[in-house]
Amino acid sequence: MDTIREATVPNLLTKMNSASSGAAAIEELPLTVRDAARFLGVSQQTVYLWVERKQIPHLRVMGRNIRFLKSELEPFRAQFRQEVGNGKTQQA
Repeated sequence: MDTIREATVPNLLTKMNSASSGAAAIEELPLTVRDAARFLGVSQQTVYLWVERKQIPHLRVMGRNIRFLKSELEPFRAQFRQEVGNGKTQQA
């Protein structure tokens, strides 16, 4: 699964501007690692680990900065919660 995408500010703005309403555009603002960790209910270190293992959909902005789109994290969170609920964990 290819979860890494190089992103630039113009590409992110294009994605945000393509939303049909103002509320949808706000939802597509890229999240920081801290915001993504809060949304997923895990620590920032866990998010960094998932990024390193390419297990979570993320964007690299300007090479080093990591950002996430909430719309891409929602399916990941649902899958993550289902695996935790079933007592399953994935080994790297």
